[in-house]
Amino acid sequence: MTDISYSSPKTIDEAVSAMVAAKGAGRILAGGTDLLVQLRAGFVKPGSIIVDIKKIAEMTSIEDKGGGSFRVGAAVTGMQLHDHATFGKAWPGVLEAVNLIGSKQIQGRASAGGNLCNASPAADSVPALVAAGAMVTVQGPKGRREVAVEKIPAGPGRMTLEPGEIVVGFTLPARPAGSSDAYLRLIPRTEMDIAVVGLGVSLTMKDGTCTAARVGLGAVAPTVLLVEAAAKALVGSKLDAAALEAAAAACRAVCKPIDDKRGTIVYRTKIAGVLLKRATAIAAARAAKN
Repeated sequence: MTDISYSSPKTIDEAVSAMVAAKGAGRILAGGTDLLVQLRAGFVKPGSIIVDIKKIAEMTSIEDKGGGSFRVGAAVTGMQLHDHATFGKAWPGVLEAVNLIGSKQIQGRASAGGNLCNASPAADSVPALVAAGAMVTVQGPKGRREVAVEKIPAGPGRMTLEPGEIVVGFTLPARPAGSSDAYLRLIPRTEMDIAVVGLGVSLTMKDGTCTAARVGLGAVAPTVLLVEAAAKALVGSKLDAAALEAAAAACRAVCKPIDDKRGTIVYRTKIAGVLLKRATAIAAARAAKN
C-alpha cells in the first residue's frame, strides 16, 4: 500500500485527467467500502493511484428535477438517499435496493455508483436501477455520454467504460401517474448478505391495466439483466395469474446462474420467477396510491 498514491480532485475534469494519467492503474474512491477491503487484501497493485471523488459537488449531490425525475451523483450515499425528502416517494424500489447495501454504518459511506462500478452480478442497487430505466452519465477524455445502466457491467468485476472514463451520476426518468417500483432479494441470512437472486420491477398502471413495465434481474447471470420479455408479458394485462406466470417464465428463461454453496442453478432459477410475482404485486399496490 505504500506504493499507491492518492489524489483528491475538486472537479470532474481533474478526476478524469488523473485517471487518464494513471493509464489503467487508477481506482475511484467514493465510499470505499469495497476498495478499502481490496487494498488491505492486496488486490490493488503497487503503482496505482486512488482518485477520491468525494470533494466534487456534482458527484455528491441529489437534484429533484420534478415529476419524479432525479439526478443522483455517483458518490451519493445510501443514507443521503434515505434521508432525502422526496426521492423515496418517487422511487421506493430503488431506495430499498440501495439501502440493502451492507449495514447502517456501511450505508453511511456506500453509494449506488460504487455498487455499479464494483460490477458484481449480485449488486442490489443495479437491478432496481435497471427496472427504473436509469441512465448513467459517464465522462472521459472524449467528453460526456449517457448510457443505460444495464450497458455498464461487462461481467464480474468488469465494466464497458473506456480508458479514463468515470461514472458521474444517474438520471432517473419522470414518473407518470399510477407508477411505482419495488425490489426484492433472497439471501441465506436475515440481513447483511449478498443476493442469491435480486429482482426489481417498475410499473405504470391505468384503470387496473399495466401500461408500462421494466424488470431488472440480478445474481443469475454474469451481469444484471433487463428482462424485456417479462415486461412485455405484464404490459396490457391486469396482472392476472396468467400474465404473472408468463412474466415469471420469462425471468426463469434468461437465468444462467452458477452452482455454489449459496444456491443451486435450479434453486436460483425458480426463485427468479417467485420474486417477479412478489415484486410486481408490491409495485402495483404502490402504483395504485399514486
